[in-house]
Amino acid sequence: MNNIHSPFNLFSPIAIGCDHAGFDYKEELKKYLQGQGLNVKDFGTFSKDSVDYPDFAHAVASAVESGECAFGILLCGSGNGVAITANKHQKIRAAICWNAPIAELARLHNNANIICIPARYVSLDISQQMVDKFITTEFEGGRHATRVGKIACS
Repeated sequence: MNNIHSPFNLFSPIAIGCDHAGFDYKEELKKYLQGQGLNVKDFGTFSKDSVDYPDFAHAVASAVESGECAFGILLCGSGNGVAITANKHQKIRAAICWNAPIAELARLHNNANIICIPARYVSLDISQQMVDKFITTEFEGGRHATRVGKIACS
């Protein structure tokens, strides 16, 4: 962990996954995070061949939900497919982000544990900024904890 102050347990791996549209960014984000000394667990896909995003979103969400991974990063063309899929898991709060301030608010107010990136609509640089902000922002709690506590279905 290279000078990153994070509310997440970064001794646990970071889960990352994508469909074919997010493959290039996934590979670059993985290298970026590993270059900072972080452990990244790659749930695929492993090429640009067309695949079904739920296969990879469920794998990442399960790893985060079980505590195997500290948090997750999912990428697809719009961010919508992976977010919808991940949010089917009761303990997951997956947020679609398109800039660093939105990534910060996803953590501050929603205690998001998976960031979903629309790879066709943001630059790689913005993606890295969002991931940095997501990793280093703590949940604010307070009135937001009450709201987050109302999200799960019984």
